[in-house]
Amino acid sequence: MSHQTFKACIEACVSCLEECEHCANACIDQAGMGGCTRACRDCADLCGLCIAFMSRGSALVRQLCGLCATACEQCAAECEKHAAHHEHCRRCAEACRKCAAECRKMAA
Repeated sequence: MSHQTFKACIEACVSCLEECEHCANACIDQAGMGGCTRACRDCADLCGLCIAFMSRGSALVRQLCGLCATACEQCAAECEKHAAHHEHCRRCAEACRKCAAECRKMAA
């Protein structure tokens, strides 16, 4: 299967990975933001794996995208707790929700 089949999901994963890395970096030294930092790091790592697996047309895309969607949903929920006070958390949550939706399509 061509990597072009996964284009929308790959793009969502790239955007999510970028926002998660930025958010984790912004939160890492802030008190009470450990959960946000951990969720962002997990999500970013899984997005990176999804990008690689989709790019090479791996037979494991469905399973990995399902796990990534779960991580994205968890990260979005954590970031939304802080979105009113931190713009980076709001942007991260938004990117995570979009990525989760695209990954759920791939996992179906």
